[in-house]
Amino acid sequence: MPAPKDLEGRHALVTGSAAGLGRSIALKLAERGASVIVNCTKSMADGEATVADCQKAGAQARLVQADVSTDEGCAKLAEAAAQGGRLDILVNNAGITKHARDHSDLDALTREDFLHTYAVNVAGPFLMLQKTKALLVEAHRQTGRASAVLNVSSIAGVTGIGSSVAYAATKGALNTMTLSLARALAPAIRVNAVCPGFIGTRWFKDEMSPEQYAKMEAGVAASVPLHVASGPDDIADSAVFFLTDASRHVTGETLLVDAGMHLGYAPLVAR
Repeated sequence: MPAPKDLEGRHALVTGSAAGLGRSIALKLAERGASVIVNCTKSMADGEATVADCQKAGAQARLVQADVSTDEGCAKLAEAAAQGGRLDILVNNAGITKHARDHSDLDALTREDFLHTYAVNVAGPFLMLQKTKALLVEAHRQTGRASAVLNVSSIAGVTGIGSSVAYAATKGALNTMTLSLARALAPAIRVNAVCPGFIGTRWFKDEMSPEQYAKMEAGVAASVPLHVASGPDDIADSAVFFLTDASRHVTGETLLVDAGMHLGYAPLVAR
């Protein structure tokens, strides 16, 4: 069944959208009629492929290379969004980690590891809102509809599991920031978050052999209550809810989309 064109005429920006979950969200927004700014830091070929697929869906799309951990990168993205006159949807998806799964090994992370992870995962979403706030408010002024901001967090920020202590800490901070900004920016802007568990993307695949990845994916499916290993589209379907009028009365929410991982069967992995 074709996607409804309920986002026709809306302008969206998705950070970290060259691949993985960000790509899936960008494509779903495009399929529903939104124009989309795709963002990457380095993966230009992947970003161009995502733009091409958004355009195949009938949407206007373009790629902006920018690093959200910097003022300059966020300003560049905001300048691109300003060309549309307003911004209806902002998805703060860009995120990084340094894999250090043994949380008891405190020597596995350096001060620089912590600061860089925070710069992308926490400062990045804040800076993006700082730079695009006027555009988001303008969309509310023009339409009477609250603009939608979605922060992509993680089950790691709720349970403390995950790829590293630093990663879990940043996602916990992002969850708290979601609450603060939802309160502060209403009624013009709604701010929500999704907390995925395991997602089958290059996040893990690039760190493992195909055999290791297949074993881990099977282990995840066996250990979560729903007995599934989620892919990017599975999470994106839930994420897009926060970007449509179906959630028009929702702000300050943090939704766990983890196949039940938080219920106590969680393995030692999380997005």
